[in-house]
Amino acid sequence: MTIQPFFRDYDIEWNMESKNSSDSMPLGGGDIGLNVWVQEHEIMFYAGRSGALDENNQLLKLGRFRIRLIPNPFQGCDTFRQTLRLEEGTVEIEAVHSEHGRVQARLWVEVHEPRVHVEIDSEQPLTVEACYESWRTDRREVTDRDPCSSLIDYPGEVYTSPDSVTAEGNEIWFYHLNDNERLVTDLEIELQQLGEHKRRIYDPLRDFIFGGRMSGEGFVFSGTQQGQYEGIQYVQWALASASPGISHRLNLFLHQGRYENPEGWQQRMIQAIAEAVNPERAWRRNEEWWRNFWERSYIAIGADKKDENNPVWQVGRNYQLFRFMLACNAYGSDPTKFNGGLFSFDPKHVHPKYEDETPDFRRWGGGTFTAQNQRLVYWPMLKSGDFDMMTPQFEFYRRALPTAECRSEVYWGHKGAAFAEQLNNTGLPSSREYGWNRSEQCEPGVEDSEYVSYQYVHQLDFSFMILQYYHFSGQDIGEYMPFVESSLRFFYEHYQFRSIQMTGRPFDENGYLAIYPSTACETFRNARNPSDVISGLLAVLHSLLELPDAIAGPSKKREWLEMLDRIPPLAFEEKEGKRTIAPAVSWSHVQNQEIPQLYPLFPFGLFGIGRPELHTARNTWNYSLYHDNQKSHVSWHQGGIFTAGLGLSKEASEYAVKKLADGNHRFPAFWGPGHDWTPDHNWGGTGMIGLQEMLLQTDGNRIYLLPAWPENWDVKFKLHAPMNTIVECEYRDGQLQSLIVTPEYRSKDIVRMKRKKGEFE
Repeated sequence: MTIQPFFRDYDIEWNMESKNSSDSMPLGGGDIGLNVWVQEHEIMFYAGRSGALDENNQLLKLGRFRIRLIPNPFQGCDTFRQTLRLEEGTVEIEAVHSEHGRVQARLWVEVHEPRVHVEIDSEQPLTVEACYESWRTDRREVTDRDPCSSLIDYPGEVYTSPDSVTAEGNEIWFYHLNDNERLVTDLEIELQQLGEHKRRIYDPLRDFIFGGRMSGEGFVFSGTQQGQYEGIQYVQWALASASPGISHRLNLFLHQGRYENPEGWQQRMIQAIAEAVNPERAWRRNEEWWRNFWERSYIAIGADKKDENNPVWQVGRNYQLFRFMLACNAYGSDPTKFNGGLFSFDPKHVHPKYEDETPDFRRWGGGTFTAQNQRLVYWPMLKSGDFDMMTPQFEFYRRALPTAECRSEVYWGHKGAAFAEQLNNTGLPSSREYGWNRSEQCEPGVEDSEYVSYQYVHQLDFSFMILQYYHFSGQDIGEYMPFVESSLRFFYEHYQFRSIQMTGRPFDENGYLAIYPSTACETFRNARNPSDVISGLLAVLHSLLELPDAIAGPSKKREWLEMLDRIPPLAFEEKEGKRTIAPAVSWSHVQNQEIPQLYPLFPFGLFGIGRPELHTARNTWNYSLYHDNQKSHVSWHQGGIFTAGLGLSKEASEYAVKKLADGNHRFPAFWGPGHDWTPDHNWGGTGMIGLQEMLLQTDGNRIYLLPAWPENWDVKFKLHAPMNTIVECEYRDGQLQSLIVTPEYRSKDIVRMKRKKGEFE
């Protein structure tokens, strides 16, 4: 298997040291992410891990690591080079010094084991000092509650418990033990009046311990000292090589899980270390994994004309860089978070108002997942063929399903899963939105929020994603079908319940569900029959009915057909004499910037290339907007996806450049903060989806090739389509140069889009 040669052009190389952690490179594998940089002649990195959540549901860094070389070849060196090598998933740091010769450090993270390797080789003997630094040595009050989003407005005090760190011989051990007496989960269960049902609530925080061990053969503990970095006090524990040498090896092994005590955690970690494969075999496995990953899918724009200053070339390069970042949490216990993923850095470099916050800080929480944003991180994995990387997001909902079903039963007395928009990993709504100081008029179960109350649409979004995952990959979705069915059941039963409350009958005068009270995204409040919900219900039901009988038998399908007959039609409205999709039948006011009237286009696919009423969807984009910022490109805004889906190549290409050209940090794919945090992962996700849609769209068994691609952009791509189909194409000089479709498609099922009046039709 051969890696495409253009990947080497996409490697990131720096020839000067960094100013601070915001100038770092991402590196990772499996479920571990590092920020790697060289500052003041020392190699530094932060380590983060999926699921490393404390008692406040903050996603904590595992620590900061610092490597010193003596004598120091970085100081006064003739050549300095730091390179991210995408092909093999490594960061290499090299210095050539007239006196000390050549030194190279290679950092890499195992995909299959939670282990980080630091390999240092030099022409002349060096002494290496490896330091672990922690800012969590004492109990620390959390004053700005954004990292533990649910505790914003909580009237009591909030503390982060201290870590435990010990050093002996050639090892430094560190861990965080969650304080079971101060778990935010317990507070939220009581607030949300579910204390009697506590055993049904998924609790990932109780008895949870996370941490690791840094060690190196030939190293000895050399002491501790205190210091300050970016204004934050820390304590440092150091290992030093016992004698100078030309080859030094350090490793960081991580472990997390539920244990009654730290001794149990440490014993299991010692066992895991003993069972781990040797570094040589681990390296071969990593090489194979990254090789398969890069061969699976790619988009290269102007691959034969490398020009790092050309924003169009940057689009192709940065698409690959962001896909690399997503792969670093391929197998996380939690999904990749939209607000920084595993690669957040010192918060003062995101905004100076956070200068007093620790590296653990990020806006929008650690264990809180904003569904509208999260989905945009995972939708692009279908066409990139990264099916194995999607399951952490599906598992998130599978684990939390009992909680969401408990909510429906306790609050409203019916079945189905009620997943909120601002959703904690427990399955409970974030208490920031549920309200620590709730209005007495707000009924139990409903968030006391002017933005996200009654917003349940994204459980349909993720249900449809799971069904599309099956449609693309053919992989078993049996364990996720209860989530899909329960998400659908909620709408069918809940809105009969609401209708009986208000009118005494389960359906409206036409025999349809009356979806009210509801909201069209966060934008059109107090909406009746919102278009995002209607299109989601239709998309999920139609997809369920297409499943083979082995997954869903005839009795299930009869039930879904009965539901389908009860779904109200989409609403339309006239704007400037044009027929458009309405946000809802009615609403009280407009307050945010989403465009729910185009959710029937994306993600739910009722409109688009090859489907009826494409002109109506285009009219909606052109004439049916209610807010000046609805066509913004920042963060989660989906203009690039919508315009690509409508075949508007000029606008789509403009969005692609705004989305995927270099960001404002040294690493080109560290976009943000936008509405969220840096690096903004739903910024990158929307950019990826839009670019994919410009190249390839599908409708049933039909493939539409280059439906929104500009004539003057040369491209080579390999993308995935339904039924395990792979499309490889080269388009150059305005002509299709090559096309390979596997398995072989009938030619009538592949439609090469032609231009008419400036747009593809």
